[in-house]
Amino acid sequence: MNYRLNELFDQKKKESTLAGLKKLFRLIAHEKRNLIVAFIAILVNAALNLVGPLLIGYAIDHYVVTKLYHGLLVFSGILLTMYLAALVTSYLQTKLMGSVGQRMLFTLRNAIFTKLQQLPVAFFNQNKTGDLISRVNNDTDKLNQFFSQSLMQFIGSIATMMGSGIFLLIINYKLGAATLVPALLILIFTWGISPWVKRKNAASLRSSGSMSAEIQESLNNFKVIIAFNRRDYFKKRFSESNTENYRASIGAGLANTIFLPVYGFFSSLAQLVVLAYGLYLISVGEFSIGLLVSYLAYATNFYNPLRQLASLWSSFQVAMAGWDRISQILDLETDLVTESSPKETSSKSLVEFKDIHFAYPGGKEILHHVNFKLVRGKTYALVGPTGGGKTTTASLMARLYDPTQGTVVLDGRNIKSYTPKERSQKIGFILQEPFLFTGTVKDNILYGNDAYLDYSPEHLATVIHDKGLEELLKVFDDGLETPVLSAGNGISLGQRQVIAFIRAVLRNPDVLILDEATANIDTVTEQLLDKIIKKLPSQTTLVIIAHRLNTIENADEIFFINDGEVIPAGSFDEAVSKLMEGKRVS
Repeated sequence: MNYRLNELFDQKKKESTLAGLKKLFRLIAHEKRNLIVAFIAILVNAALNLVGPLLIGYAIDHYVVTKLYHGLLVFSGILLTMYLAALVTSYLQTKLMGSVGQRMLFTLRNAIFTKLQQLPVAFFNQNKTGDLISRVNNDTDKLNQFFSQSLMQFIGSIATMMGSGIFLLIINYKLGAATLVPALLILIFTWGISPWVKRKNAASLRSSGSMSAEIQESLNNFKVIIAFNRRDYFKKRFSESNTENYRASIGAGLANTIFLPVYGFFSSLAQLVVLAYGLYLISVGEFSIGLLVSYLAYATNFYNPLRQLASLWSSFQVAMAGWDRISQILDLETDLVTESSPKETSSKSLVEFKDIHFAYPGGKEILHHVNFKLVRGKTYALVGPTGGGKTTTASLMARLYDPTQGTVVLDGRNIKSYTPKERSQKIGFILQEPFLFTGTVKDNILYGNDAYLDYSPEHLATVIHDKGLEELLKVFDDGLETPVLSAGNGISLGQRQVIAFIRAVLRNPDVLILDEATANIDTVTEQLLDKIIKKLPSQTTLVIIAHRLNTIENADEIFFINDGEVIPAGSFDEAVSKLMEGKRVS
């Protein structure tokens, strides 16, 4: 299955902004009450501010012109009370939406991270880590900024505009119609240019994700860059990525600022229309000075929010471009689903491959017509030239991938019928370069193992002693409490391998797969591991992938993997002979 996010984005039919908003609001449906209260506060605030100009115009015509100052003081008190109430409602909606924005950020990041944990290994092989980090951190923050800072201003501006437009038409429909003509031109302009602005912002976000991925990849491999003195290559790659990001950002910046001057021009044009036409109406006795003041205020209340919308609309386009990138992840579904399957009775083996075919997405078929059985309690070795399919075969046993055709049977059942928790309990997989988490050695060896979560340090030490693992812990200065930095930095590769080995053995798996697990371990530690392997329960099936011949010497059966085939290699000497033939991968 293709999980490449950028390719899926290009192939996917463009989703309308309204459809995108509906999906987003479904995700934060639990905030419905707060959103309604904030919306009511916005409407009340807009109504209070809209009544003000009408009262001011009335006061000018009836109290200022006639010099009845008592009435002017009364109206001033009414206006002060209204504006104080507007201040309270403004504070309320700001507080509510700030909280909603932060909780939405929390919900979004949780949703993305939960989804990422559900996706198969193929997804992470096809997408760059830096780009995923950018989606989790940067894109979600764009949405948070819009919700917490801009959304209520956006809605408030629209409410103020609509109310002002209604007052403009009620006071004088001819002058109102003339005043609103520039707004119609603004609407046409915005409708026509918004898709282009959204595309520019989407390109900017993609380039930011690509640059983040490039930086992350280069820093992860910085030791290699230094060792081969290829700083020039690092600089060139970063310069290309940075230049692309610069150009995309410039394009997005120009697109986002195009609204403000255009909106400002039409707003000024509307003010001129009101002033010229209003003075004409006063001259013919159809208008009063107070109404003209009110009208100018309403025209300002109509077009000033439009100027605000110029920047808010750009923020909205950035947020929606970010949401498009987030929803790409949330819409994905894993192809490694757990299926209900009847009990398999045709196989008494612990593991069986039945007519297996496999190909990576977009690649040629690596395995075809593969059939073999693994019996409980025996040791098997998988040998063959580099690229022949050894690790792929082991990955299918652990269901890191599903075959494109055929069935993998585990302990009498289709492997697809096991839940991830059941499968990880039955199968242990030790990779050549294991991944560790920040914490201690204890945290890492117990990772994902619920059986020992409530064990005291003393009880855990007893378990480790009984399994013969305590000798391995001596390679760590502080034993179980030895600190482990990010990704295992600070300890040797051999020590990381020891942690992965202990972690797998503590699970008591039915199948233990060692993929070049001793390649980075010294001879003394390797001998310790051999002793522990021999102490594994008799029913544990061991699968060893190795290039060093001494590691497969004692295997009960050896399989030779090459050219998409898995065939019994016969004796150890026959396996060595096949390897020495130097068969190349086709």
